[in-house]
Amino acid sequence: MGGIALLIASCGLKKESPLDAVVEEAALETATQIEMVEIEAPDKRPVYMATETVLTDLIHTKLEVNFDWENSRMNGVATITAKPHFYTSDSIILDAKGMLINSIEREGKPLTYSYANDVLRINLGRAFTREEKYTIRIDYVARPEERETAGSAAILSDKGLYFINPKGTNKKVMPQIWTQGETESSSVWFPTIDAPNAKTSQEIYITVEDKYKTLSNGALISSTKLPEGKRVDYWKQELPHTPYLFMLGIGEFKIVKDKYIRKDGSTMEVNYYVEPEWEGSALDIFGETPEMIRFFSELLGIEYPWDKYHQIVVRDYVSGAMENTGAVIFGDYVYKNSRELLDANDQSTIAHELFHHWFGDLVTCESWSNLTLNESFANYSQYLWDEHHFGLDEADYQAEQEANGYYQSAQAQGYHNLVWFDYDDKEQMFDGHSYNKGGRILHMLRNHIGDEAFFEGMRIYLENNKFKAAEFHDLRLAFEEVCGQDLNWFFNQWYLGEGHPILSFDYDTDTLNNTIKIFIEQKGSSENSPIFRIPIEVSYFDNDGKHVHNVVIDELQEDFTFPLNGSVKGILYDNQYMLLAKVKEKKSTKQYIFQFYNEKRYTSRKNGLMRGSRDRGEAGQKLILDALEDPFWDIRSLAIVKVGGLRAENKTKGIEKLQELVQNDPNSSVRTAALKALKKYLEDQELVALYKECIMKDSSYSVVSIALKNYGKLNPEGAMTLAHELRSEPSSKMLSGIAELYAGYGGTGEFDFFVECLAGNILHGFDKLGVLSSFTLYLTHHSPEFSDKALDLYRQTSKDGGFYLNMFLPQNISYLLDHYSAQIIELQKQLDALGEDGSQVIPEELRNKIGAYQLLEEKYSHFLEELEKAPGH
Repeated sequence: MGGIALLIASCGLKKESPLDAVVEEAALETATQIEMVEIEAPDKRPVYMATETVLTDLIHTKLEVNFDWENSRMNGVATITAKPHFYTSDSIILDAKGMLINSIEREGKPLTYSYANDVLRINLGRAFTREEKYTIRIDYVARPEERETAGSAAILSDKGLYFINPKGTNKKVMPQIWTQGETESSSVWFPTIDAPNAKTSQEIYITVEDKYKTLSNGALISSTKLPEGKRVDYWKQELPHTPYLFMLGIGEFKIVKDKYIRKDGSTMEVNYYVEPEWEGSALDIFGETPEMIRFFSELLGIEYPWDKYHQIVVRDYVSGAMENTGAVIFGDYVYKNSRELLDANDQSTIAHELFHHWFGDLVTCESWSNLTLNESFANYSQYLWDEHHFGLDEADYQAEQEANGYYQSAQAQGYHNLVWFDYDDKEQMFDGHSYNKGGRILHMLRNHIGDEAFFEGMRIYLENNKFKAAEFHDLRLAFEEVCGQDLNWFFNQWYLGEGHPILSFDYDTDTLNNTIKIFIEQKGSSENSPIFRIPIEVSYFDNDGKHVHNVVIDELQEDFTFPLNGSVKGILYDNQYMLLAKVKEKKSTKQYIFQFYNEKRYTSRKNGLMRGSRDRGEAGQKLILDALEDPFWDIRSLAIVKVGGLRAENKTKGIEKLQELVQNDPNSSVRTAALKALKKYLEDQELVALYKECIMKDSSYSVVSIALKNYGKLNPEGAMTLAHELRSEPSSKMLSGIAELYAGYGGTGEFDFFVECLAGNILHGFDKLGVLSSFTLYLTHHSPEFSDKALDLYRQTSKDGGFYLNMFLPQNISYLLDHYSAQIIELQKQLDALGEDGSQVIPEELRNKIGAYQLLEEKYSHFLEELEKAPGH
């Protein structure tokens, strides 16, 4: 559609006056002298995902629930107290997804209502003003398995209420029930206003068989025995929170008790709900939680605000973890014994979910467009905990991983504003922008205004908005109140702008005037990126030592001049290592080596090693050898890769150091890296001895698995013997490593290992997927008879393998079908090549094999069709 000339676009909107004719004549005369510019009008108004309009204020929600395990249903009564928000109203509109509504009443009298498209509209019988509260009672049945569900990359299902092995048919999985409310799935199991800007206090009465433990928000007020072996648990939370944070969890969990001592000396329960076999590991997994609560409470200046802090681990969880108020859910990937925890722990996730209890639970984003108000702070808490507990090197290392996660996410999925009002689906908000980018932006703000102002600004934001919903302007105003600065420029470019800067740094020296001039060129990562304003510290070393200068980059090209005494020995263009930016910098190899030895931050040492090691002289050789002894594990790991660049005696020293690292380094990642590297430098006989020693003595399952895998390449029979001895290890990681070995070298006798593994209860988390993939690969190395036997195992896996195995099972079956097809083609070629004069025995053998593979192809194709028709696919 053609547009109208810009010159007269606004005419016709004002009231007519005597001057109108004169103005119009002048405008038309001018218009004849100017080329009329045609502007293409948009086809439609841009999407704007507005905050949910508040018609009704929820005040209190009381739930009374019991369960029909056989049919995966929940019987419920919701008693809701509410009032009109501002305008007088005679109705309330609630979200209620896929329910049966039995009755609705107020003050004992039935109310009329309509229920369609998951929206429940209730006529209250009379009009209420905003000064009047009312209470309605809804008798309903939740039916999560009987509604069409969806999901996203971040939250795989929106079923809301989950019955896991409810009939107990799978003996290896404990029957359990749990919920997942974010984003808007709580309304699957109770009627509510399912929006992040709704808040309500809560109580829930949960009726279960007496053998079950229960968990919900708030405090456990009472537990009352009932006839016929049943019990009612009464949980109550008096402080309001948003409906997506409501939760319940039920199962025969063991409760491992811990505690947190508040500043006033009172004790708060901090308990861990785990399956019985993990009771002994619960404190190893979650034991840092009380210290985290203390650290964050003191850092924020606001004591942890809720009744308790319990954590529960469930099976087949559809998201990594969820910050339900005082009752956090984790997937079973966190199950690790003390030996497995040597390789990896989940403290960053535990810290993330805990910090949400201030940012997300106490103060909630008012719309999903503002999700970063929840997730960026939780993401940044991981940096704060690492900095406090593991040291600045670990924090900076993890920060770099987070930034890279944002870059990769944006490159794959596109750039958008951090506060994103025109998303297509709210689930898109759970990406590398809201989390990773948001966390890195907070770090830049912290560096700009200083620690004291930053943490005080967080405290003011929480105090001003507690038990309410907020938008990003509230955050800006809180920081402005503290530091006295106008921060619109910062929030406009980072919250309402998209992308990140790409900065090129260069410098030149003027020996006549004893100055250094730093040149900076700025580009944007996206067409819509703003010209960023970037306060930054630049530093350089000369004959007088280190000099640090504050500058502000706010143009596409600019330069800054500073005094210089002598030569530039080292230069840091981002002295604080806080930029979220892609940086190209001019430095000499010599300057990189200098910064490795003279700068303390991880990133400086890492960049110094990676680029300084390009020096082919003795300085570069010494750098690599010294980096092998760096105090931080990742620097040592990076230096291991560089050993290949050592020469002569230095090479010998490097190899000796690798052997020492394998034996003695306290970090299993370093030992693993050194073990991998040594296969390039040692003779097979030496490697075999080393691998066997690691398998038998190393405490790390990661090291043992790598040693076993590499040993298998040199001596499959010997590796298989040692693997057989390790099969009794009660470790998901170890079994996964053995399965990987068996996938390549396992004989007919290892089939039963896979059956026991996949049917047992030791595998958990993503190790299940690894073993399943190894089994599929194992089958491709064996005769068709094994695939025929395996079909029963695949069928059983589809029944009781759980959510994640079922998600990836079709891929495994498709892989086998491709293998069968390739085998048929190859065998047919062999058969055709024999011709009519060939041996009658061999063609018959080939025809039998072809027939076997064709039969398998038919059976597995039919099975794949069944999988794809099953619910959830």
